This record gives sequence, structure tokens and C-alpha cells, in this order.
Amino acid sequence: MDLLLDTCAFIWWDSGGGDLTAVALAALHDPANRLHLSLASIWEMQLKHQKGKLLLRKAPADIIQEQCAQNGLSLLPIEAGAIYGLGQLPFHHADPFDRLIISQAKLHGLTVVTNDGEFARYPRPAV
Repeated sequence: MDLLLDTCAFIWWDSGGGDLTAVALAALHDPANRLHLSLASIWEMQLKHQKGKLLLRKAPADIIQEQCAQNGLSLLPIEAGAIYGLGQLPFHHADPFDRLIISQAKLHGLTVVTNDGEFARYPRPAV
């Protein structure tokens, strides 16, 4: 299964998985699953980290590089199709980063790893 971590899920996973569900943790640790992180999440983390609103154990670039090397995390580029896909999403969620992640999941057939209940209101599966 191809999993797309939302920003909070990625941060929690990197810090030991504390706020992730048992189902999400099992999916993340299953070697048969492929893990993806949207460039939208990197953008969001970098902005919040620079503003002092997000405390991380290291700089976002270092954390992401580690996760790519240690866990085979793949970075998902932001494509025009995902941006255009925003126009087809109902406006259940106002956060632009989350909406883009949902659109990317829909475009690429990915399952989103999240604990955000708003994701469940969209057509893509979430764990």
C-alpha cells in the first residue's frame, strides 16, 4: 500500500509515534507499504519552524533526509494536476496544506496517514 503522511503524522512518527493510532503505526512499520511525504508538508513545516510555532528535534531538512535514508520515505512533488484537483474537492477543510495533501492522495491513489477527522470526509481512504 502507498501511504501519504500528513504533516502532523510525519512529525509524530519522527518523534516516536506518540499521537498516532495503533493502526497507523502498524501501517507505517509494515515493510510492504511505501511511505510518501508531500512537498506541501515540507513547506508547512519550514514555515512554522521559522516562525517558532513548530519545535523540532532538528531542522526540517535534516529530519527529512534522515527519514528518507532510514525508512525509504519518498518525497511527493506538487504537480499541476493536484492543484487543479483542489477545484473538485468539497470545502470540508480550510487548511490549504491539508487540502493539497488530500488532492495529491486522490490523484495518485494514496492512503493518507492522519489523525485529522476532517480527512475522513473526503473520498480517499485514511488510516
